[in-house]
This record gives sequence, structure tokens and C-alpha cells, in this order.
Amino acid sequence: MRLDQFSGIVAFVKVAEAKSFTRAAAELGVAPASLSEAVKGLEERLGVRLLNRTTRSVGLTEAGAHYFDHVRPAAEEIGAAGAALRETRDHPAGTLRLSLPWIAAPLLIEPLMGPFMDAYPDVRLSLIFDDNFVDIAAQGFDAGLRIGELLDKDMIGARLGGPLRTVVLGSPDYLARNGTPIRPADLAAHRCIAFAFTRTRAISPWEFVVDGRQVEFTPDARLVVNTLPLCITAAAQGLGLAFAVEGLAAPLLASGALVKVLEPFCPTYEPLHLYYPSRRLVPPKLRAFIDFVRANVHKLRI
Repeated sequence: MRLDQFSGIVAFVKVAEAKSFTRAAAELGVAPASLSEAVKGLEERLGVRLLNRTTRSVGLTEAGAHYFDHVRPAAEEIGAAGAALRETRDHPAGTLRLSLPWIAAPLLIEPLMGPFMDAYPDVRLSLIFDDNFVDIAAQGFDAGLRIGELLDKDMIGARLGGPLRTVVLGSPDYLARNGTPIRPADLAAHRCIAFAFTRTRAISPWEFVVDGRQVEFTPDARLVVNTLPLCITAAAQGLGLAFAVEGLAAPLLASGALVKVLEPFCPTYEPLHLYYPSRRLVPPKLRAFIDFVRANVHKLRI
């Protein structure tokens, strides 16, 4: 089956139904001459005359009547599918598939997931968490989320929230027993809770700015986990120091269960960015999500 076999079928069906090129052209909003050329091209490709034309009327040939009976249901289905798409063009609906880093769960998804789904009841969310950069187009996602704006050249980025400040956290009890580090180099004498990437199992280094230079410290940790919230929970239990985004620990910092150390050396990361393949014809479900997050960003810890 060749692609060009489909060209002209809708034109033929409309002319056969209207029994007139003029009336069919008016219904389709095209010139009668264009419709005539489309049907003529279809006949030439099929090698069969489908319509008998006179100056007064248009009628089906025997072959045309047989062809019309077969293609008319398909043409109606295609028309109905197009009409359904037009009806939902400005209405957020369908499944919104997002690829997200784990940090986005407590910072963005948990506080906004329920309100968003209440606001857009026809949108279904499919949230897949993965700390690795994902080829969203190849894997069937509508959009992805990452820290920073270093995107592939064919991606559009939408900033969500402000810069992400990092902190080193410890419980008052731990610091009372083990002392408070004054400089990043002091961490070598402390118990640290490490974060490891799920796929590679590599320990994420702690980044600091010392005398204007970026330095890294990779903890030789007794406790290694693959979620930042668990790092923070462990720190609140006095198991050691943790390195995390400040917003994740806001409730425990506010209650006094955790305190910040090494603040002058902790850097700030680029904001979260949602990225997607094209600015043209952004699906309403994705546009609704972007607008909703931006309208509610003041409620988030980002």
C-alpha cells in the first residue's frame, strides 16, 4: 500500500455524496478546480474512472459506486477522528507522561499532584522517576525535568521556580556529640550519609565553594541511600551529616530537628527546568501543567 493511494479519497467521497463538485468544494472550503484535480489524480493512480461528469451532473460509475461503498466508512472515521482532535485541542485531556528526577517528588510533585488533578479531571498523570537524563522523545514522554538549563538543541526549556540552595545538615544531638565542622575539610572526621545514583551506584560528591574555587568531597559513608529524603531523615535521627537541597529539609529545619552547617561554602544550583521537544503545538495537557506549576510556585520549597 503506497502513501499516495490515500490522496484524493476525501475529495472523491465528498463529491459522490454531494453529486456536485461545486457543492462539495463549498463544504470543504476549497476551489472546485482543486477538488476536480484531486479526484482526477485519484482516478489516474487507480487506473479506473470513478465519476461520470457532465456540465449538469456528476454521477458514480459502476467501479466508482463499488469503491465508494468501501472507502466511505473509512473517510467518515478519519473525519470523526479529526473532529475529536479539534474538540480537545484547547481542552487539557489524556495521559501526561513525565520523566522526573527523584528530587522532584517532594519539591514539586507531592505538593501539586492532587491540586493539579482536581483542576484538570480529564488529565491522567504517568510519573516515572529516574535521576539519569532521559531521551523523552525516544521513550514516549511528553516532557522531562532536570536541574539547570543545559538542554539538547532541539529541546525547549521552561523554568520552574528559583535557584536551589544546597545545605549540609546535622541534628543538634549529633553535633553536640561530634562537634560542628567549620570548613569542608573537617568533614573527613565526621560520619556522613551518602547519596548514590540508582543505575550506576556511584556516590554523589558534595560540592562546595572554597576561596572562590569549587571543591568536591566524596564521603566514605557507612550509610548509603538512593533517595535524598532518606538522607535527610537519617540525619535527623543523628546518624550523621547529610548534603541536600535546602527545600527538602525545610520542615525539619523549622522544627529544630536539623540545623545547617558550613553555610558559607554551600553553592546554589540552577532552577528546575521542564523540557520538551517543540514550542509549536504544545499539547494542552502539557501547557496546563506548566502554567499550573508556575501559578503555584510560591507554594513550593523551590
